[in-house]
Amino acid sequence: MCGWSVVFRWPSAPKCVVIFYPHTSNWDFVWGVLTYLSLGWQVRWCAKDTWFRWPVGMLARALGGIPVNRRERTGFVSQLKREYECAQELYIAITPEGTRSRTDHWKSGFYRLALATGTPVGFAFADYPSKRIGVDTYVEMSGRENDDLARFRAYYADKRGYHPELQGEIRFLDLGAGKGDSP
Repeated sequence: MCGWSVVFRWPSAPKCVVIFYPHTSNWDFVWGVLTYLSLGWQVRWCAKDTWFRWPVGMLARALGGIPVNRRERTGFVSQLKREYECAQELYIAITPEGTRSRTDHWKSGFYRLALATGTPVGFAFADYPSKRIGVDTYVEMSGRENDDLARFRAYYADKRGYHPELQGEIRFLDLGAGKGDSP
């Protein structure tokens, strides 16, 4: 794939939440889709709902896309939880920053979803300096926010996005108070 190498380990569980970090460019989407298609791994992914308008929307849905309305609270995490409960096998990729722009925190929806469904979190990445992309680590969340965030920080410490200056800090704004329902 244009000089990229794929690092991949199949998940041991039939369901997991996959986070993709860092997400700093539209190229992340291109390389990510090419990767999971080349592996034959059926991964669904979340993106802002404006990506799902005509004519791109048909392709986005065909590639496994799930639209997210980020402008208002819609109970999206609860909806995804129901999908996990009904599915035999389900892998949904979410970018914890929720945008390609720099943010000062991650959105906690993926974390709340993993805890609510009891599914592991897959650590996916694209490291542009080394031209490596993939997912090779799956971890059950402990529910101890600081411990789980420390795991994320340790894993992603050496991963750099296309625009490393846009990588956000790996922390949640406030998991307990005023939490939204978007991943």
